[in-house]
Order: sequence, then structure tokens, then C-alpha cells
Amino acid sequence: MGLWMLLLLHLHLVRCISLSAPTKVSISSFNMEHTLSFLPGPQTPSDASFTVEVLCSRKQSWKPVAACVALKAGQTCDLTRAFKDPLDHYVARVQAFTDTRRSNWTEAKHFQPLSDTVIGPPDMVVSGCGNCLILHLTFPVTQVIDYLKESYADLILHVRRTRDGAQFTLHMPYSEETVIRYLQRGVEYCVTVSVRHFYTTAIPSEPHCAFTSPPPSTTSLYMVLGLLGSFCVLMFLLTVLVVYGSQLTLKWRRPQTPVTVYLYQSHTDDTNSNCFNIWGRTGLFFIS
Repeated sequence: MGLWMLLLLHLHLVRCISLSAPTKVSISSFNMEHTLSFLPGPQTPSDASFTVEVLCSRKQSWKPVAACVALKAGQTCDLTRAFKDPLDHYVARVQAFTDTRRSNWTEAKHFQPLSDTVIGPPDMVVSGCGNCLILHLTFPVTQVIDYLKESYADLILHVRRTRDGAQFTLHMPYSEETVIRYLQRGVEYCVTVSVRHFYTTAIPSEPHCAFTSPPPSTTSLYMVLGLLGSFCVLMFLLTVLVVYGSQLTLKWRRPQTPVTVYLYQSHTDDTNSNCFNIWGRTGLFFIS
């Protein structure tokens, strides 16, 4: 009888000894996706599980998170659906348990989705439009886009000209398509984008570069110069031919020099013969 009493007392003491409470309970948020992480307390058995509950400031009762009622050590809890209202304040807590024992609750710091999330850089495509650049912005999470539209967030555009490093900054309302105007044609610019809000922290994007319009091609320039040189040589040859042809035409059309002929009768002893001397520029001729 005494042995049974000792055994029951031992079991009662075991059940009364609670587990160590979880440690380092924290909530991180990126692009409006909220994740709770924790570490098991000291000497927590390997078969222990963990459950998560949340409390909304508008409600006074704790509510278990359906997907996080039996977590194992090293796992995290997705609180994105549990934190529905980005303007509300929430508290989350974690408890370790086994079949026979439970730990005390460990609470995370108060969390507000609007102010405690970090907006990452958007996916950006930059293209030229003559003297401007067109920016197409997309976020991987739909909730971020809805949040930016509803909260009237601004875009901070940092524009840098690659040629000489000249730069300027623009503040524009958020839009999935943004146009940067009044730029130089045929010049490359690099654009960095980040989101600005009164409470939200944002990470700027990497620089994305593009020409406002296609730059002049070196091959095309050489081709134009070659054609221009060939045209000049052809015009020179045509000019030479025209001048030389004109000189030949003038030479063939030049009038011949008239010949003046002087006739006089030569008196000889022979009265039966009449001789005429023809004297001209080309010489003296005798005609009988």
C-alpha cells in the first residue's frame, strides 16, 4: 500500500513540473508577410510541440492560429492571415507542451503590420521612349500592391546619367507604370526605385539602366562615311570627264584658217605656155 502511494505521488509531482517556456519569440515581416519564430526553452524534450495564439487589440480573447497548433522545434508560424487589418495592433504568444506537461506562455512584442513590415524593392523594367523613360513596376505579393494603393505611398526615383554622373531625385505617386520625362535623347540613364511611407521601411532596388532612344550605331556611321566618300569620288570623276569632253568638243569645232591665194602670170620666153604662180600661206605653187 505504501508503494502505491509513493508511485502516485511521483506521478503527481511529474505532472506538476512544467516545461521551460520558449525563448526569443519574435515576429518579422517582409512585403506584408508576417512570420513568428522562437526557440525551445532549456531542457525542453525533443517530443515537445508548440502552439501559437494571437490577440487583437479590438478583441479581448486569445485565438489559436489553426496552422500553428502543433509546431516542432525549428519551425515557424505564418501570421499573415491572422493579422488581417494592417492598421490594427496584435500580440502573439507561444507555449510548449507534451502529453503530460505544459510551459508558460511567452509573448512577442506588440506588432502592427503597417509600421513593422519592410517593403522590398519592386521588380522593374525600364525602356526608352525618345526623350523619356518608362518604368514598369511589379511586386511579388498582391497584398503589397493593394497596401500601396490604399495608403497613398510615394515612389522615390533616383535617376543618374551614366555619361557624366549627373543625377536627380523625383517623388511621384505610386503607379505600376511611371514615366520620367524631359531627358536627353540617345543617352543612358540608371534608375533606382524605393517606396516611401510615413511608417513603413523600404529597401531600394538595384539600379536599372536603359537608353532613352537607340544610340547611334558605329557600323551605320562607318557605312554612311563610306557611301559619302564613294559619292565624292564619283562626282570628281564625272567632273573630270565633263571638262575633258568639253575641251575635245571645242577643238573639233574650231574654224579653219582661210588661205589667201595670189595669182599672177609669169612671162616667159615661150609664148605658148601660160604659167600662174599661186602664193599662199602654205607655200608657192605653180599651175601650167
